[in-house]
Amino acid sequence: MSISIKTAEDIEGMRIAGRLGSEVLDYITPFVKAGVTTGELDRLCHEYMTNVQGTIPAPLNYSPPGYTPYPKAICTSVNDVICHGIPGDKVLKSGDSVNLDITVIKDGYHGDNSRMFLIGEPSIMTKRLSEITYECMWLGIAQVKPGAHLGDIGHAIQQHAEKAGYSVVREFCGHGIGKVFHEEPQVLHYGKPGTLDELQPGMIFTIEPMINAGKREIREMGDGWTIKTKDRSLSAQWEHMILVTETGYEVLTLSAGSPPPPAFITNAAK
Repeated sequence: MSISIKTAEDIEGMRIAGRLGSEVLDYITPFVKAGVTTGELDRLCHEYMTNVQGTIPAPLNYSPPGYTPYPKAICTSVNDVICHGIPGDKVLKSGDSVNLDITVIKDGYHGDNSRMFLIGEPSIMTKRLSEITYECMWLGIAQVKPGAHLGDIGHAIQQHAEKAGYSVVREFCGHGIGKVFHEEPQVLHYGKPGTLDELQPGMIFTIEPMINAGKREIREMGDGWTIKTKDRSLSAQWEHMILVTETGYEVLTLSAGSPPPPAFITNAAK
């Protein structure tokens, strides 16, 4: 499968979609607190996308081969849920962590990103897992430039996670994205430097490491979507959408409320 190189027009469309995807997360942030249900967060995001932004929630009724159509507008993955948690009656309580994964479609282009939210008074362990996972994502992003390889991204993420005593989920990964939600390449969050596809300007893909506090093994729930850690340990995930530029990378999913990059990224850029 070949990896699509985006045109200038595509890139502009993806910039807009990426910013809008990030702005949904900005909008929902004040509502993510103890006492709210994941279903209410989904309803609020859905209304904001359709009524305010004029975007389409990409996950709603999304059905890749072998899956039933996804029933909601966003994914809400709480505590030991790794990914694809379906919003519903679950009430968030103090100490919980939740990943909100948002993908919007604007003028045919997809903007895909996710953030972790820590509810009330999270434990030191919960905070640390979220922080290390955030650093993993940015260490992966920092590898992106023409001539680098996908394996460089995975290696940087895996090293940082495992050094902290955590494990990297293998069954799910980042992906190419454009007018299609999921396309080539697959962006693994583990690997060896200098391996896999070489990066070229105009490629757009997500980097979205899923990091477990315990072992990396997963279990699938009966709804056919929700993925949990097999050992019931906590899991965290952060996601940005990245463009390979002529000289490095551009993060397409940034908005006014985006958390700042870690200091080691900002310092390296000086």
